[in-house]
Amino acid sequence: MNTLRTSTITGWGHYAPERVLTNADLEKIVDTSDEWIQSRSGIRERHIVGPDEHTSTMSVAAARQAMERAGVTADDLDLILVATSTPDYLTPPVSSQVQDLLGAHRAGAMALVVGCTGFVYAVVSAHQFIAAGAARTVLVVGAETISRNLDWTDRTTCVLFGDGAGAIVMQASDEPGAGVQSFVLGSDGSGAEHLIQPSGGTRTPPSADTIAAGDNYLRMNGREVFKFATTKMSESLVQVMDEAGITADDIDLFVPHQANARIIEYAAKKGGIPMEKVVMNVDRYGNTSAASIPIALSEAFEAGRVKPGATLALVGFGAGLTWAACLFQLAAEPVATETPQNAGAVEGWIA
Repeated sequence: MNTLRTSTITGWGHYAPERVLTNADLEKIVDTSDEWIQSRSGIRERHIVGPDEHTSTMSVAAARQAMERAGVTADDLDLILVATSTPDYLTPPVSSQVQDLLGAHRAGAMALVVGCTGFVYAVVSAHQFIAAGAARTVLVVGAETISRNLDWTDRTTCVLFGDGAGAIVMQASDEPGAGVQSFVLGSDGSGAEHLIQPSGGTRTPPSADTIAAGDNYLRMNGREVFKFATTKMSESLVQVMDEAGITADDIDLFVPHQANARIIEYAAKKGGIPMEKVVMNVDRYGNTSAASIPIALSEAFEAGRVKPGATLALVGFGAGLTWAACLFQLAAEPVATETPQNAGAVEGWIA
């Protein structure tokens, strides 16, 4: 029987396309204004992929930064988890492309399609693999190329989203209490139509008719998503604090999904977390879906806002409709160096 282990974050990285699309740029292509966008979302600009950039390539760029900071090579990776709703292809999974581009030939690879919530789902999943002794080093990526699924004449969606990728390396630790302290993973499929790309799957395959109708573009009922988000962000944050037996004073940094500044501020207020403990970069990136939390987390690490032993609150919401939250405590000491008793088991499980 395996002894449960703990986990920690040893590396981080992020990538954003060079092209920046400002609100002033959008004023030239759609009926909107900088004031309208900022007042409703807090967004000033977002990054948009170039012709040679894809979810796979952005994932690899962020992953390599994280791996370098963690001091691990591709051969050290036991498992790769990529959270995205905008893979390069419906099949093969983009996780396999990332695995190949990195040269991680001994790693298993999986893609998680959970909308904007995917990165938190992936972090919780990675912790379970490590805690069970099935993996020691897991690469977790959140990446999106949303711009290619947007109707650039629809001001209700095109002004909100951007492209990018973020990544962390999670490794086994012997420090008691490190890793995921508590979590909640939620889903309510009854609200699926509020954030949906109607065609492109097997239910409604792409055709000349679906393209003519614009069904290949992302559609959102902003009012319903806003109501859902303001409720679930705050509720799930409070829930994980209650389950872990801690208060807002014990949280060192709140890293929420970057969709809307007003939603973030509301969740922080309801959770009792002062804004100086909140990471917010939605003004510079827009909503990058599954990439938003890891990009924000990476920037927080780079800015020195994340210290050894810190307790992080990661909270997201998104298509599904889904929501997720976890409290993650970083180890205060270096990671363990021993190999898990059943190292290599991941290969057998995933094959």
